[in-house]
Amino acid sequence: MTQIRDAVFVRMDELTPAEKKVARSLLANYPSAGLASAATLAKAAGTSTPTVLRLVTRIGIGSYPEFQERLRAEITQQMNSPVSRAADRLRGDGDGTLFSRSTAQRLELVERLSTTVPPSEFEAAVSLLAAPARSVVVSGGYFSRHVAQILVMQLDQLVPGVRFAAEPLGRDVGTYLDLGRDSVAVVLDLRRYELPAKQVASLARQRGAAVVVITDEGLSPAADDADVVLPIAVEGTPFDSFAGLLVLVEALVEAVFQRVGSTGLDRMRQWEESVLIHRAFRAGPVQPQDENDDPDDTETEG
Repeated sequence: MTQIRDAVFVRMDELTPAEKKVARSLLANYPSAGLASAATLAKAAGTSTPTVLRLVTRIGIGSYPEFQERLRAEITQQMNSPVSRAADRLRGDGDGTLFSRSTAQRLELVERLSTTVPPSEFEAAVSLLAAPARSVVVSGGYFSRHVAQILVMQLDQLVPGVRFAAEPLGRDVGTYLDLGRDSVAVVLDLRRYELPAKQVASLARQRGAAVVVITDEGLSPAADDADVVLPIAVEGTPFDSFAGLLVLVEALVEAVFQRVGSTGLDRMRQWEESVLIHRAFRAGPVQPQDENDDPDDTETEG
């Protein structure tokens, strides 16, 4: 039987904005969010109980009690699954070296992208970033700004008009005031969530721009103003891991490249021909020869 989470993923692009809020809230705390009452789930999502019930119907379930019964069955199956128990033992602290456990944990975060990022949301983000004549502004948090810069530096070599807002509510606020209906604001906000993320997402929406929020499974408050939400798993030790975030960003860049095709390749070529990057052992420019020098005249020692 198809899991409810998978059914929501498949139909994400068919949902209304209000239904998407319910879906995101459910996925962010899956499956526990669905075990609460419809009214509680609606409150958590900032919508209404009828919206919750419409979502349940849209994924092919006849009633909310049946929806909850399906969730309980999934939990029971998961608890009794030999594969799940084996996976838990594999992740135990006593198995393997510290290095192997650490890399295995981060590989799992990457693999979970397929269950946290709805394909339709990913495609929607790519369509926004690859659309012609767009202004794209990207911002991040205390740590995630570094990944945001990588996204900007790579996208800028594929499509024009990409800017990084280092101080979105300071010196760079003008980049948001300049946004319009042909613009996109990309906001990276992972736990612990930062107030500027919520504020710039709201400001971008007020200016008519599309808003893409990249966040963790708990969902940043900025997601309330988003057109597209891309949640990732971030659990790590001692800090949250950016393994999934980096792979998601690289996947976005690759998808944009595939979408823009030769136009992006031409822009990359222009970058390559215009920007001088000094690297060790790179052959430098040929020095001009003095016209008085004899090319055959070389100095030798003793």
